[in-house]
Amino acid sequence: MIYQNERAIYVRIAERICDDILSGKYAEEERVPSVRELAAEYEVNTNTALRAFDILQRDGILAQQRGIGMLVERGARRRIRAARRKAFLEHDMPDFFRRLRLLGMTIDDVVEAWQAAEGQGTAP
Repeated sequence: MIYQNERAIYVRIAERICDDILSGKYAEEERVPSVRELAAEYEVNTNTALRAFDILQRDGILAQQRGIGMLVERGARRRIRAARRKAFLEHDMPDFFRRLRLLGMTIDDVVEAWQAAEGQGTAP
């Protein structure tokens, strides 16, 4: 999971924290695990966890609050969702459409699969 990818581990940890924010595990203005807690959870060096926090601070997702630790910034969820939607539309969708064409599928096939997944509780 965290190690089965070609992107740097600290990037994947940052993405996982963003996933947790989007899912509601961490609310805005709520504390997230410390660098040491995060390093222990993912079994990585504290410098690796610190690099993940650096990315999230740079992107306005987390902020350091003296005496408390790292908190989720107000508006972080909206920023994460906007960035991921943009990346999805610019990078994932063109490949998705290419695959549909290669497989001879239509958008109706996609809608049908989406509806089936919703019926099983697997679609968002």
